[in-house]
Amino acid sequence: MTTLLLIRHGTTASTGIRLGGRTDASLDDRGRAQAREAGKRVAGLRPAALYTSPVRRTVETAELVAAEIDCEVSRAEGLAEVEYGRWTDRHLLQVARTRRWRVVQSTPSLVRFPEGETIRGMQARAVEATEALVDHHRRDAVVAVSHADVIKAVVAFYLGLPLDLFGRLHVSPGSVTALRLVRGQQPVLLRFGDDGPWATANPKESARE
Repeated sequence: MTTLLLIRHGTTASTGIRLGGRTDASLDDRGRAQAREAGKRVAGLRPAALYTSPVRRTVETAELVAAEIDCEVSRAEGLAEVEYGRWTDRHLLQVARTRRWRVVQSTPSLVRFPEGETIRGMQARAVEATEALVDHHRRDAVVAVSHADVIKAVVAFYLGLPLDLFGRLHVSPGSVTALRLVRGQQPVLLRFGDDGPWATANPKESARE
């Protein structure tokens, strides 16, 4: 049984304002605090490994989480943010006025970002990366630090949720999403977008019930 702990990076100065993508934006003070708290929340599960998207804000988050759980940080390219191409770092108010953005909101499975990738392609490579982690850590808890849309797409895949509905999910900065993944068994969502204390319900214990 693998307990997969998906952590969204902490906030940057542009979170919720710009369509970040693969930029070099650093965590702000709040984002660093969120990362440390996420590390404390999962420390009790004693993760065997920690992987991160190669984007700067996720790497910084992973390093702060690693300090709490005593793990080395390994990079996993498949966990990277969506490649937004020419939309990278554009203001959200700008893209919200485009015809393509309406498609992003209604049928994201049909979207290719200008000179970027498709949402379908992002989901496929993120799930492939996740499956590789599960194969390598069959009996462990493992942390994967990534981005909101990537985490939502991975969760949608394991829950059998159509990709066009993944926008109904919300993943807060610094939150933890936990999945129980066992070969030959149905995936189980243990926690989703959790940013509160885990003292009363340990996902590893719940997995044994």
